[in-house]
Amino acid sequence: MTAIFIIAVCGLVYQLLAGTISSYLVGDSVYQFSLVIGLFMSSMGLGSFLSRFINKKLHDWFILVEILTGMAGGLSAIVLFIAFARLDNYTPFLLIVSITIGTLIGLELPIILRIVKDYNTLKIVLSNVMTADYAGALFASLLFPIILVPQLGLIRTGLMFGTMNVGVAAAAIHIFRDRLEARKSLTILAVSSILLLGTCFVYADNISTYTEDVLYKDDIIYATTSPYQRVVVTKTKTDVRMFINGSIQFSSQDEYRYHEALVFPAMAAAHSRRNILVVGGGDGLAAREILKFAEVEKLTIVDIDPAITEFARNNQLMRSLNKDSMRNPKTLIVNDDAWKFLEKDQQLYDVIIIDLPDPDDLSLSRLYSRTFYRLLAQKLARGGKIVTQATSPLYSHKAFWCIYNTFKAIENPMYKSETASETVYLEAKAYNCYVPSFGTWGFVMASNTPINWEKISIDLPARFANTDCIQVMQHFPPDIGFIETEINTIDTHVIKTYYEEGWELWAI
Repeated sequence: MTAIFIIAVCGLVYQLLAGTISSYLVGDSVYQFSLVIGLFMSSMGLGSFLSRFINKKLHDWFILVEILTGMAGGLSAIVLFIAFARLDNYTPFLLIVSITIGTLIGLELPIILRIVKDYNTLKIVLSNVMTADYAGALFASLLFPIILVPQLGLIRTGLMFGTMNVGVAAAAIHIFRDRLEARKSLTILAVSSILLLGTCFVYADNISTYTEDVLYKDDIIYATTSPYQRVVVTKTKTDVRMFINGSIQFSSQDEYRYHEALVFPAMAAAHSRRNILVVGGGDGLAAREILKFAEVEKLTIVDIDPAITEFARNNQLMRSLNKDSMRNPKTLIVNDDAWKFLEKDQQLYDVIIIDLPDPDDLSLSRLYSRTFYRLLAQKLARGGKIVTQATSPLYSHKAFWCIYNTFKAIENPMYKSETASETVYLEAKAYNCYVPSFGTWGFVMASNTPINWEKISIDLPARFANTDCIQVMQHFPPDIGFIETEINTIDTHVIKTYYEEGWELWAI
């Protein structure tokens, strides 16, 4: 039963690996995991069907299948990373890997049942095998995100469990040595497989570096796979760039344009600037701009991933870029899901700044939803301002205006108008600017009091977003002007569809 438990753990780990890698590389985690699970399950059915044609040499076949499963599963992460880095079309390799491993896993269980049925009644055999199989699946599902990915990384995780599969085969060679017809050949194959997987395990960092060197043309100075995302930071003589799951987050050459445009209008327009909340923004660059306002007494940064906040706080290059904003006595760093944090938090904020990645999957889409914006409105002080980055109104026209329309649809239950008993709605303003690394980029500001955009002025030095510049940001050319869209909810997630449709039109 121990062998069955190990086999079950390995099988689920391979599925999680394929889904996670595809989510990191391609995005759209729901679609990628659905595709991978569907391929694995249907291929397991194919493997179970094919097992009926194996009538002899069951022990030999079991060992061979285990070795092949270990090799295919163990090397799967390497194959997928290299395929994505070197080829234009990554999907066929995902299909090949998923179908191959799924078919081999589907062969395992029927062969095992036929082998062990000689040792007990069918009822007991089925009970024991299925119990071990399901227990192994539960164990793997807990182990994978909590320990394996953070401690080993994706490539080493695959290699370790591939070695475990081959190890089961090696143990079976010893136990069934008197029943095997191809004992010598299977032994050589098992030893060779363990040596190959072990060698790859030792050189996993080199393999990872090779694939990322292809994906990122510049020198990689930091790379880590957290439970939430893949973070890579690159550097040239004149530029530092951060990528999350392959998408650029900032370039040091022009990030000031983005962050001044994100921060300055809301801070300048707010009735007060004492207590500030940043959702996301773990790189500390938005915090750098916020702390330029002397009235700020407390700045809370809520970013789910400590891999980013710790790097921004401790890396000397990042400290230079963010002007040590992450070490400022006014700054409080909270590593938590923003939604959960806000549900528990009892404070009211003068300014709430949302500096999140684009809504390219459901976990991010929910943070651009009407429900989340209503939650934010409940945490906003009277006269306070909310501002969010809102993707590109050029490259993703519908997604941008969906964010605006979703804010406009928010009824704020916290505040009453001064002259009437009805609740007031959040007022929203859309604006945009040009950031060379991103192109035309959009933002949306919302408030529970009227926004007098024409009265926004900047009294502190700005490299880009001075008063005159901010005044023209609210103007949109006709090709990126306002359009009606559906609002984004946690049920429909229409923004994700808008986002993908928009960027797909501009894909090269």
